[in-house]
Amino acid sequence: MLKKISVIVWLLLFCSSTIAFAAPTVETAQREVDKLRTLAAAKYEAANEATIRIKQLQAETSVLRKKEEGLRKELDASAKFLAQIAIAQYKANGLGQGIELLFSADPTKFLSDAATLDVLSRGYSEQLREFETNKQRVEASQLVVSDRTALLKAQQTKLNREVTQAKSALQRAEKILKSLKKEDRERLAAEEAARESKILKDSKKYATSFKGDNSRGSLALRYALAQVGDIYVWAAAGPTRWDCSGLTMRAFQKAGVSLPHSSRIQVKYGKSISYGALKPGDLVFFGRPISHVSIYMGGGKMVHAPRPGKRVEVVAMTKKFGSKPFVAAKRL
Repeated sequence: MLKKISVIVWLLLFCSSTIAFAAPTVETAQREVDKLRTLAAAKYEAANEATIRIKQLQAETSVLRKKEEGLRKELDASAKFLAQIAIAQYKANGLGQGIELLFSADPTKFLSDAATLDVLSRGYSEQLREFETNKQRVEASQLVVSDRTALLKAQQTKLNREVTQAKSALQRAEKILKSLKKEDRERLAAEEAARESKILKDSKKYATSFKGDNSRGSLALRYALAQVGDIYVWAAAGPTRWDCSGLTMRAFQKAGVSLPHSSRIQVKYGKSISYGALKPGDLVFFGRPISHVSIYMGGGKMVHAPRPGKRVEVVAMTKKFGSKPFVAAKRL
């Protein structure tokens, strides 16, 4: 009897594990693919932020290096001047190690000698202070440049990581699709095409209906709506391919407002607006951390470039875009 029970339990466990690891259904496959593509878009937005930060750090580092070059020239000039004084003092009065100083290829290194500094400090304290000040400035500049270089390397590492993770998510989505039977893949593709066709048709209708005015928000919104149907491509900012922050950047550029190509940085611009006070042309941000931006159209709609596999579209504006919560709105 116990043996029969053991066999039954084993069969139940085997069946349940088989069910748990069964190939995904068409419906679950579609949900997982959509989720992975949305994840890829979030990672790409993080990469956009890293790209901008890299450019900023490169510019800052370049300016700092030029400043350091100028400081070094000032240091060299003051060092040479003091060396000449030291040599003159040696010739006139002699110094303990003056003969080495006189014939040295680099007399400035002897400025650290206590006897030399003692002689110089008596009659040339101002020049000595200038030398010490320039030396401190160069050392401080070197530390700042070193710090910026470390930050730059960290941002480059972050950029590579975010892009790798985005590509990995898209590869996993492709793998899921390939795991389906041919007829299921074809059915999924047909359903997706039909769904996207309806979204495009509705989006064009909404875009055509928008009138607006001559405000910055309306000008930006009108430009964004003119891009309905263009495909999503990471880091693209037109003229026919866009990611979410690339679209909003160009749209507001058309309205005379300069924005960076990053949703996480765009949220720092403009006046904060509550969800209930949204007006057409307001930027709307989603995700923690922020990973998506769209433009509110009015009438409960927004226009955006969603993710890989999608096009610029007009969709319902809600407090949650997929799994991403509404976090902020800005009026420029």
